[in-house]
Order: sequence, then structure tokens, then C-alpha cells
Amino acid sequence: MAEPMLQVKDLSVEFHTVAGTVRAVRNVSFDLDRGETLAILGESGSGKSVSASAIMDLIDMPPGRITSGQIIFEGRDLLKLSASARRRVNGHKIAMIFQDPLSHLNPVYTVGWQIIETMTAHGMARSKARAEALRLLGRVGIPDAEASMGKYPHQFSGGQRQRLMIAMALALKPDLLIADEPTTALDVTVQAEVLALLQELQRETGMGVLIITHDLGVVAEIADRVVVMNAGEVVETGDTRQVYRSPAHPYTRKLIGAAPGKGAMHDPLPRAEPVLSVRNARKVYGDFTAVHDVSFDLMAGETLAIVGESGSGKSTVAKMLLRLEEPTGGRALWKGQDLFSMPDAQLFALRRDLQMVFQDPTQSLNPRMTVWQLIAEGWVIHPQILPRSKWKARVAELLGQVGLKPEMAGRYPHQFSGGQRQRIAIARALALEPELIICDEAVSALDVSVQAQVIELLDGLRKRLGIAFVFIAHDLPVVRDFADHVMVMQNGRVVEMGTVRQIFDNPRQPYTQALLAAGLDPDPDVQAERRAARLARAAG
Repeated sequence: MAEPMLQVKDLSVEFHTVAGTVRAVRNVSFDLDRGETLAILGESGSGKSVSASAIMDLIDMPPGRITSGQIIFEGRDLLKLSASARRRVNGHKIAMIFQDPLSHLNPVYTVGWQIIETMTAHGMARSKARAEALRLLGRVGIPDAEASMGKYPHQFSGGQRQRLMIAMALALKPDLLIADEPTTALDVTVQAEVLALLQELQRETGMGVLIITHDLGVVAEIADRVVVMNAGEVVETGDTRQVYRSPAHPYTRKLIGAAPGKGAMHDPLPRAEPVLSVRNARKVYGDFTAVHDVSFDLMAGETLAIVGESGSGKSTVAKMLLRLEEPTGGRALWKGQDLFSMPDAQLFALRRDLQMVFQDPTQSLNPRMTVWQLIAEGWVIHPQILPRSKWKARVAELLGQVGLKPEMAGRYPHQFSGGQRQRIAIARALALEPELIICDEAVSALDVSVQAQVIELLDGLRKRLGIAFVFIAHDLPVVRDFADHVMVMQNGRVVEMGTVRQIFDNPRQPYTQALLAAGLDPDPDVQAERRAARLARAAG
């Protein structure tokens, strides 16, 4: 048998910090053949991204240090190459796409310039590079490639930015593509398109794909084999179907058991007087109408999920309810009082009852405040909630509820992973004991087991305290497990509304049917059936 294209042998990586040495990766081994897709599956802190960074020579040293191992690519140990030789490999032979393309695309250069630079840096003539950049933009589905070459990253949607990253990665026709959580923040339909694009490009070029993910659905859709990592170590390796059907390690069984979308759906609560009644809510920006006459009712202790693709208006509806966006028209009656016309002083008094958890905790958490200060800030503003003598104990209790340790209270947001920061944001919202929590993609970045834990926590609060939720999400299995009612939005309009059972078992509208069909199932056999049906619809 031929040697694998990539062999990682006994790789160990550690980081030296003020708090001591962190052994991030310990004796990790795996291999990848040409034309194969290998998924590294694990939660935040498992070492999967550090392993990929070591392959690309992206670990900052210091504080990082590779203490042992080999990374053999096409017969050469990458760890023994000189810096100049390694640069010739990166981009040309091995390329990488990242989880957050906006953070890895330069905001002050056009996307055309950035794609061309990828090729000219490796010696390609600029005229040839420009022609190739145009071809790549068309190939990855960017409309009007010529005009798009002159645009900047912020002028594209999240899915389009990920396609631009793929175009840059494929510019030099690499033999190995590393994709680090490439679809985490994308809508289900865009996620399906990006994964289908990667598979199609792989068939065309024969490249090997190493995909880093915490999403079992992504593994089922795209991977031939899977490596499961936990606490810096490989705990299980095998064929994707075999690992799902017969997981050998307890950690793998825990991950599979935590996958959403398999539990019992909620039976709707008896309809009563709504605590929130929205009628004909509208939002217009200049000549563009973002939200068209949206209406719904929400009862105490009830969860309404709002689903739809980016640009559907679901987040705008959420911001209008809290007056973070001023509505153009309509009413939103909270216990009979119109939130849309309420004076600022009256709205301030209601703030503790209406809380929001935003999609991006990096933006919503003040980087200069400790976790303790962030959670306690609401009690400073609303001192009647809790006496100061009880703040410390309550912060510790809230951190424990969202799966964090009380001793983490003295740290700053940048010292946590993205999933941990989102848990801090949820703890901060719970601190004010609200009656309504609006969650805007609040669990989309969380690991599957943490996601299950947070959903269980929120559901318990809903049942115990009667908290109502407006739950905005693109993760349909989570919606299925958590929601009572579902509102489907497209282009600012409500296209379908019903109980969770009605929407998931008997969707009436083609758009809703397409959303559900694009969702990913952790079972490889179920996902194979969905993929075949999707291809049949496209062909027919």
C-alpha cells in the first residue's frame, strides 16, 4: 500500500502561561490519504485546532512549543523544514480555511487583491493570477465575479465570505485542504451549499480534506473517517459510520448522546393571555423594508423559535422588541404596554424583565471587565434585585449553572473560548431574573454537549420560573428540541407559523421544506438518504 499523504505521529504541543504549562496536545497520531476526507471531532479545548495549526506552522512560539512528534507530508517531515521551505509548502501544497472569515480577510484590501496576492506571492504573473482569481470567484458561486473583485470583505454575506476563503485556499491547487469549523455560523442552506462545494472541488482536484468540527452532522455529511479528540488526546478513530453505530469510548458515546434533534418534541401549552403580543411590526431602512408586518403572540413560559436564512429579518425583529432598533410601525404589547411607543424612562424600568443574549459574545462582553464585573453589572444598575453581600455567591451559582467554574470569575473574556464566552453572556442575562429572554443564535457556537446542557438549563428555567423565550436559531435540531412554536421568516416576511410538531412533521410551504431538507443529521445513513434526495431534486 502507498504511504498516506499526511502522517501525524505522536504530536505533542504545550503552552507556557503565567498559570503554568498547558499540555494542549498529547501524543496525537492520525493519517490522511489523497482524495480522502478526515474529520477531527471534539469540543472546545480538545486540541483539534492546535493540531491543525501545527500542520500549518501557525503556533506562536513562544508561548507554544512542539515537544515531540513528526508531521510527515508527502514523505517530508514538516517540523524539520527551514522557514523558507515551509512557506513554499503552505498555500502551494497545504491550504487552510478558518471558522471566521471576516477575521482572516484584510478589511482594507479588496477581495480581488487578496486572492491575487495569494498567487503572486508564490511567483505567478499578475495577469495570469487575475484571470485565475476571476475563474475561482465564479467557481465558488460568487455572483458577478468582475464586480466582486473590487469589493471589500464587509460587503459580502457570511456564506459568501466563506466562499471567498475557499477560493483563496484553492488558488494554488493544494494537495491538502484544512477546514477549521468552516460552517459553524452559517445558515443550514448555506452550510449545505458550502459542504457540497467542498465535496465537488475535492472530486475535481483529488485533494485530501482535513475538517475540524464539533458538529456530528457535518461529520456525517462529509467525512470518510473520524478522529475523536478529548483533552488533547485521540480517544477514538475509525470509519464514520462504524464510530457512530458502535462508539468504543465513553466520551464518543457522550457526544453522540448529546446530539440534538432526537428527543421528544414539546406539546404546546394551553393558550392563555399572552405576555407579549406583536402586531404588524415593520422596519424600513431608506428604500429597503427589512421587516414586513410581523405578528405573533407569546405566552408566559413559552418558547417561540424564529428561523430563516441570513437577511430574513429575524434578528431585526428581536432588536425591535428591545428598542435596539426603532420600529417603523406596528405594536408590541408587553403585559398590555406598548414597547414600541413607551417613553425611555418607562422602558428602562422594564429592562431587567427583558434580556437578550447576542450571537457574538466577543462583541457583547466588555473586554476590560472581569467575568464577575460583567455578571454583577446588572445589579449595579438595578440594585433592588440583590444585596451586595450576596453578589459573590450568586455569581458563583450562575457560573455553575452554565457549566463554568466559580474560580473563573476573576478572568477576562479573552481568556475563554468562544463557547465559554457565550455561557458567560447567558449567565449575565439570567442574573436579572428576567421574564423574557431573547436568544439571538445564543447556542450556535457551543459544543454539542455544552449546547445540550445550556438548552436543558434554559428549558428548566422556563418550566420552573415561567420565563418566556424568543429563540432565534439556524440550528433546526436544537429548535426541534426546545421550541413550542416556530415562526419561519424569509425576506422580512412570515411564510409559515405553527407548533413545533406541525412545522417539523408537516411543513406546508416550499421554503420551510427546503430549510428542513438542508439540515444535517448526525446519523451517516440518514444523512446519506437526505443527500441522495437533495441530488435527485437538483437533477429533476
